[in-house]
Amino acid sequence: MGFRENAVRARQAGARAALTGRPATDCPHRGDEPLLRAAWVRGYVAAEQQLAPPEP
Repeated sequence: MGFRENAVRARQAGARAALTGRPATDCPHRGDEPLLRAAWVRGYVAAEQQLAPPEP
């Protein structure tokens, strides 16, 4: 499995974590893979922003 595939999976996992209400600190990618951690956080933030009510 290549990096791109891992990055897509990490982003999807981050989005699922946000949708299920897990905290952002629950990322499984610690210091070992900073690029996968960034992908996970991007997925988390994107899903979180979709859940947020629109600002007036």
